[in-house]
Amino acid sequence: MTARPMKQYQVVIAKLQGRSQSDEETLTDLLNERERTGWHFYSQTALSPSRLMLVFVRET
Repeated sequence: MTARPMKQYQVVIAKLQGRSQSDEETLTDLLNERERTGWHFYSQTALSPSRLMLVFVRET
């Protein structure tokens, strides 16, 4: 029987400033940092106008 890889999930709450360029830089840095450490973007949910929940996944 072959073991199937398990998935790990990581949730990050990003606080947005309401300034397009600043928010874009924040999200880009966050996505790049996670990608470098083996996490891949999975989904996002707006919690409020200034808060965004991002979910990342990786196989172990």
